[in-house]
Amino acid sequence: MTEPRPGDIGLTKIGGLAGAFVNVGQWFVGDFAPVQHALVYVGNGMVVQAMPSGAEMIPLEKASPVVMWSTDLIDLTPVDRLYISENAIDLVGTPYSFLDYLSIALERLGVHSKLIRERVMSSGHLICSQLCVLAYERAGIDLFPGQFPGDQTPGDLYHLLKELETNA
Repeated sequence: MTEPRPGDIGLTKIGGLAGAFVNVGQWFVGDFAPVQHALVYVGNGMVVQAMPSGAEMIPLEKASPVVMWSTDLIDLTPVDRLYISENAIDLVGTPYSFLDYLSIALERLGVHSKLIRERVMSSGHLICSQLCVLAYERAGIDLFPGQFPGDQTPGDLYHLLKELETNA
């Protein structure tokens, strides 16, 4: 297992009903992956992750075991890493919204609901993958060029990292 550095994305498996829900959702929208959760390593043994109770900063050892890190797959400078970590920490306390999953599903199915999209954009709520993508975006790094930053799932991050790993 790679040792994470600040700003790295970690992908994890989660069990129970929540993990099953994410698995089915990712399969339904065509991005099934062996992971159901994403987090950002911010240094000093701490990670930031979006949870149904709101985004939190916790010790890495209390998070679900990471099965894949973005370490050395995304070219980041020390300044990039600092900004990503600071942005992730700034998102602590951000509420969670299951409506974002509906928005992603509808978009992938070709149903473009302006009302739901505007709600997602204005709500200030984030799911785990959105938190990671937003922390990078605020640091000036667009992981998914041309895509709405709220449309990514943990599966999308997994597929991005696997592609980067293959091309490395």
